[in-house]
Amino acid sequence: MSLDIYKENILEHYENPKNFGNMKDPDVKSHDTNPLCGDSFDFEFRIKDDMVKEVKFHGHGCAISTASASMLTEKIIGMSLEDIKKLDEHTVKDLVGIELSHVRIKCAMLPLKVIKLGVYDYIAKK
Repeated sequence: MSLDIYKENILEHYENPKNFGNMKDPDVKSHDTNPLCGDSFDFEFRIKDDMVKEVKFHGHGCAISTASASMLTEKIIGMSLEDIKKLDEHTVKDLVGIELSHVRIKCAMLPLKVIKLGVYDYIAKK
């Protein structure tokens, strides 16, 4: 895939994020921010049989962080909590599809951090 297609994909997820919004009565909520750039996200999950059945996110961020959040929500629906715990920087880089600077990788990683906070919180409360 060409670099332009990846850039278009990022813009599409930024302008029309998937799974954006709030969820009524989620099983778990998580939140975090990136104080360096001001990105801030909340994730809400519905979990059944230790699998993500539904996920929503809201908040604000740059194109990279918002696109990463949108792409990650699509990826984790149907995944087990154990598999989500294994997601890492390589997963995010593969989803985003472009080379990211040190500063931008922090933007892209914030949504995964918030997702994992929610997963670990759910497991701890179980």
